[in-house]
Amino acid sequence: MKTLYLDCGMGAAGDMLMAALLKLHPDPQGFIRRMNGLQIPGVSVFSEPAVKCGITGLHVSVKVHGIEEESIDADAQGATLGGHDHTHTHEHSHGHSHHHTAFHDIGRLLAGLALPKAVREDALAVYRRIAEAESFVHGTAVDEIHFHEVGNMDAVADIVGVCLLIHELEADLILASPVHAGSGHVHCAHGILPVPAPATARLLQGIPVYSTEIQGELCTPTGAALLAHFCQDFGPMPVMRVSRIGYGMGSKNFPRANCVRALLGETEDDRSQVVELCCNLDDITPEAVGFVTGLLLENGALDVYTVSAQMKKNRPGTLLYCMCQPQKKEEMLRLLFLHTTTLGVREYLCSRYTLARQTEVVSTPYGSVRIKHAEGFGVRRSKPEFDDLARIAAERGISLSQAAELARESIRPAAKTPGD
Repeated sequence: MKTLYLDCGMGAAGDMLMAALLKLHPDPQGFIRRMNGLQIPGVSVFSEPAVKCGITGLHVSVKVHGIEEESIDADAQGATLGGHDHTHTHEHSHGHSHHHTAFHDIGRLLAGLALPKAVREDALAVYRRIAEAESFVHGTAVDEIHFHEVGNMDAVADIVGVCLLIHELEADLILASPVHAGSGHVHCAHGILPVPAPATARLLQGIPVYSTEIQGELCTPTGAALLAHFCQDFGPMPVMRVSRIGYGMGSKNFPRANCVRALLGETEDDRSQVVELCCNLDDITPEAVGFVTGLLLENGALDVYTVSAQMKKNRPGTLLYCMCQPQKKEEMLRLLFLHTTTLGVREYLCSRYTLARQTEVVSTPYGSVRIKHAEGFGVRRSKPEFDDLARIAAERGISLSQAAELARESIRPAAKTPGD
C-alpha cells in the first residue's frame, strides 16, 4: 500500500509540510510554476535548498506583494476577531494598511482558483478547522472570525500547496509521528500565551503531542490543521519500503534540525481502516438519492451504494451506505444530513484489505490509454481505464468492447504488469 509518513519531531508548519512533500514530487519546479499560475492574489511561491544541522533539504517561501512576512514566535495565520489581532504579533517591513477577510470570503477565493474539486474541498475543510478552533478559543461564532489579509494569502498558498501535493502524490494511507509542539510562551497582541497556543492546542485535540527542552512554537495552527485533516493515525513509523524522502526546512534555527521529514513508500500490511456510514430512508425521492450518491462520491467517498428494505409502517425504503476514509467522515456526515431526510447515521469502523494498485500510461494509435494494474494475495490483474475506452469508442463510432480490443491489441507488445 502506498503510504506517506510524516515525521513531526520538530513540529509542523504549512511551509515546512509543503517543502517536505515537494521533495517527493516527480516535478518540483513544474509544481512551483503551477502554484504561481494559480494567481493567488499578490502571491509568489519560491523554493530553494536549505541546510539545517548539516542536513540538506528544501525551504519554501511565500511572498505577498514581494514581501515575505516574518513572525516573532508564530505562524503567519493572523486570525482576528472583530478587527483585533487575537493570535500572533508580526513584524512588518512595509507600511501599508491591512484589511481582513471573513471565512466565507475564503470559500469564494478558493472557488476562483483553477484547482481539482477534491483539492478545493480539502483546503476549505482545513480552513474550517482553523476557524472553528479560533471561534472556540474566543467564544464567538465562526462567521465573526476574520483572517489578516497578508497573513491570510500566505496561509492560502501553504494550505493549497499541501492539499494539491497530497492529491498528486496519491498516497493510500497517510500517517504521522506524535507531534512535537515546542515549549515556552508565544507573544500575542493581548499578552503572553503558553505553547502550544490556544488555537493550536484545540486543533491538536485527540492527537498525541509532547514537548521537550526546545523553546519556541514548533507546531503552528496551519500545520496542526493540515495534520488533523489528512493523517489517519499517529504513532511510530510502520514497516515500509521507503522509495523517497523529503526534508522540509523551517526558517528558524534550533539545536535540532528544524524540519519535517516526509517518507513515501510501500507498507507491508495490506489492511487499512475505513468508515462505513449507513442511514435508513423511507421518505425521500429516488432523484434525491441519486443526487446525494453522486455528491458523496465527488467529495471523496470510496464507495456509495443502496439496498432496498422494508421500513416501519410497512413502507418500502432504502438503506444508503457510504464508505470513506476516517478523515473524510465529518464531510460525509455533513452531506448526508444536508441532502437526505435522515435523522440519524450509524457508523461502523472496518478493516479493509486491498490489492496494491498502480497506473501506467501507454501510447496507442488512438491516443494515451491508462492501464490500471492490481497485485497482491497471489493475484495479478490489469485493465484499461474505462474513460479512455469510452473516448476511443466515441471518436471511432464503435462499441466499448471493440474499443477495449483495439486498446489491448495496441498495448499488448509494450504493456507490462507489476512484477514482470
